[in-house]
Amino acid sequence: MISGRPFLKSGCKKLNANSKRGKMMLEGCKSAKERWGGVSELIDNWLNERQNMIVLYCSMTGVDHQSNDDRPLQEKLRRFCQLLVDYVSAGHFEIYEQLQREAMEFGDEEALSRSGQLFPAIQKNTEACLDFNDRCEKLGSIPELQKMLSHIGETLEERFSLEDQLIAILHNAHREEASQMVAG
Repeated sequence: MISGRPFLKSGCKKLNANSKRGKMMLEGCKSAKERWGGVSELIDNWLNERQNMIVLYCSMTGVDHQSNDDRPLQEKLRRFCQLLVDYVSAGHFEIYEQLQREAMEFGDEEALSRSGQLFPAIQKNTEACLDFNDRCEKLGSIPELQKMLSHIGETLEERFSLEDQLIAILHNAHREEASQMVAG
């Protein structure tokens, strides 16, 4: 990761090109939590992981000027990669399966069909996220990091949009029925 050289804080200032994207992702995460928060503990925890990842992304790119996170950029990047892999894995191996299971329980063939159209794009996006993680191990310069952070920012924006669609298709259609089943 950046050839083992520690980053100076001044290096972070060069990353501000991603600040608009980071702000938009933070707002989108808040919106998703408002729409789906409280509906399922699993989704709530996952959206919290998403928010933690976005906050760290913003800290690395200089969006959050009031952040108290004064860790070296190299350490933030390492933690970001850990959060990214955990988040992507949770999506594939917990959240998506749970959402599909819910739609199956309610016999919602239309939702299953529509969500199936999203999965190829999500899989391609997952590969880009994992590639980012792998490339961070060989990173050599601030300009290279800037380019990679910009690309992963775009990738995450797309991912969050796809995941929000997936939740809307597979979960929201059954929210009232599911809560009645839990209450009743």
